[in-house]
Amino acid sequence: MSTARYRGVFPVAPTTFTATGELDLASQKRCIDFMIDAGSNGICILANFSEQFVLADDERELLTQTILEHVNGRVPVIVTTTHFSTRVCVERSRRAQAMGAAMVMVMPPYHGATIRVPEAQTFEFFAALSDALTIPIMIQDAPVSGTALSAPFLARMAKEIEHVAYFKIETAGAASKLRELIRLGSDAVEGPWDGEEAITLLPDLDAGATGAMTGGGYPDGIRRIVDAYAAGRREDAIAEYTRWLPLINCENRQGGLLSAKALMQEGGVIACEAPRHPFPAMHPATRAGLIETARRLDPLVLRWAH
Repeated sequence: MSTARYRGVFPVAPTTFTATGELDLASQKRCIDFMIDAGSNGICILANFSEQFVLADDERELLTQTILEHVNGRVPVIVTTTHFSTRVCVERSRRAQAMGAAMVMVMPPYHGATIRVPEAQTFEFFAALSDALTIPIMIQDAPVSGTALSAPFLARMAKEIEHVAYFKIETAGAASKLRELIRLGSDAVEGPWDGEEAITLLPDLDAGATGAMTGGGYPDGIRRIVDAYAAGRREDAIAEYTRWLPLINCENRQGGLLSAKALMQEGGVIACEAPRHPFPAMHPATRAGLIETARRLDPLVLRWAH
């Protein structure tokens, strides 16, 4: 882990739409510029918090190309390429790699509430993906997939599949799972990462996490926690975590994936915070609580465009 290629804060970029549901590429570029200026060590795109589930395939391609060209190497970009089909996931991932992705992030194969595959096929899925790539693969261990990925199984894939090297742990008991994954996988686990909007960030750092994939609204706040911890200033990290936790909680438990866009529109970074139908808009009272909580912290998102 001491030679990890990527570490730090890699927030998820929201996908920006117009009020009528079209892609807003001008806002998308401003969103990316803000996230870089706010201290993101890297950025993840097309994730669940990017509303990837409402995007057509051609829109995914357009967003990947547009964002990677706009970033232009300023920070590494992780592209989410999840798909149930091994073939489709491989093709998505190869195109992302060709466009300049630093890494791909992939959930295990799943569809709906009930369609899953046995562990042997999950292993084959990631092995085939690795064979097709030369960049690292991050396995996204998220409840939304409904697929149980044990620490021993993840560690085995890290050891036996060449490019499987990073793990975003979002499941319950993330710190315990990270600790066990690191113990079992040793140096093969290049990047054990915290997920789920930093709600468990401090215990995950204590467990050995070297990266954090959070929402995109306040990377500057998350950097204060992660940087202090990485520098060996644990008490400072605890103080910053305590300070930012009300906003983290608002995002994780109240506003969800619309939080980053609400903050960005409030600060003038993007033109419209609306999700794409049929995803419901944030309740006005929830939004008011989010903005009120954020203003107490004075994050860059509320000042960047002014």
